[in-house]
Amino acid sequence: MSPQSEGTLAQRRIGPAERAASFDPARARADFSILRQQIHGKPLVYLDNAATTQKPRVVLEAMDRYYEETNSNVHRGVHLLSERATTAYEDARRRIGRFIGAEDPREVIFTRGTTESINLVAQSFGRSRVGAGDEVLVTALEHHSNIVPWQLLCQEKGARLRVVPMTDAGDLDLDALDDLLGPRTRLLAVTQVSNALGTTTPLAEIVRRAKAKGVPVLVDGAQGVPHLGFDVAACGADFYAFSGHKMYGPTGIGVLWGRRELLEEMPPWQGGGDMILSVSFEKTVFNVLPYKFEAGTPAIAEAIGLGAAVAYLEAIGMPAITAHEREILSYATAALKDVPGLRLVGTPRERSGVVSFLVGEIHPHDVGTILDRHGVAVRAGHHCAQPVMQRLGIPATVRASVALYTTREDVDALVRALRHAVEVFA
Repeated sequence: MSPQSEGTLAQRRIGPAERAASFDPARARADFSILRQQIHGKPLVYLDNAATTQKPRVVLEAMDRYYEETNSNVHRGVHLLSERATTAYEDARRRIGRFIGAEDPREVIFTRGTTESINLVAQSFGRSRVGAGDEVLVTALEHHSNIVPWQLLCQEKGARLRVVPMTDAGDLDLDALDDLLGPRTRLLAVTQVSNALGTTTPLAEIVRRAKAKGVPVLVDGAQGVPHLGFDVAACGADFYAFSGHKMYGPTGIGVLWGRRELLEEMPPWQGGGDMILSVSFEKTVFNVLPYKFEAGTPAIAEAIGLGAAVAYLEAIGMPAITAHEREILSYATAALKDVPGLRLVGTPRERSGVVSFLVGEIHPHDVGTILDRHGVAVRAGHHCAQPVMQRLGIPATVRASVALYTTREDVDALVRALRHAVEVFA
């Protein structure tokens, strides 16, 4: 990885304790050139990070360097460029595996993102394990990507989709979880962090209860890993899915981690090149892990970019990022309460990454449009979590989501723009 410009945060070689104490988001912002632009004549305040994060210079450089110096297909060539590309691609896999605590890089499967990772488990693990009369358990907090694949599977197999309910505050009802985990439960799918409310689920306790009933667990980490990190070995879950573009990496790349013994048993989901050892018209012998699940030419530059993003996060330190974002969310939650007519949506016991709200009777889309005129980018809508909205009796919310480069000044700009929205619609 090429060095960053002098003075940027990730360049400093300091220990974890010092990083957590000295983290400076203003210095980190120097790594993200996109944040220096103006929108409608106002400085950009980017608070749509739950949808996608911005990319630091080192990620862009890593991808450019691949295309400029190394561009070649992986695993198949005997020439030097192919060898270099393969090395960079597999180095990224190993780095990402270490980042999430995977004991074996062969358990790290590259996909297009969280959605494809979950669909892979549904179509491979699920189709071989779920039958008529069985049950798949999800929670009321899930993104559509962790609902629809299981609905399709249940419809195909004649199984039943059951739902762990949420409270008015936006927390999961763990007493109901115990009642729902039964002898026909074949899988529990649960989010690490709600993309709509920011609820941080008590994963350790959830996994413990599921495993006590012999139920495998899939965790949707799309909104969790960029804010909290994750240790797959410590958690005890069986599958973990996340996306590159929500953790400062490129779009079009994601990861499915799975326990090796389960992945070995699972049949391939897609057929094509590189997922085979031999092919004849009579029989195909499939490749070993992880290639059994990586059919066709992969997103090579994107995997390398994700590896660079992970290196960037490691250089700063996840404890420092987590501490900074918690402070910003606390500041934002207090500041938003002073906006006339503003109501926070969801008051979970533990929140990460996101704060959602409504402003009087103003439609969230109108709020988002006015904020944009002030250079403030937020998300307005149901956030691909319509069951959450239905549970709370609302059609949509305004969602502000933070990142490592979010500052108190960003929050202040958001509050000023919201006050203007209130004045406009008064």
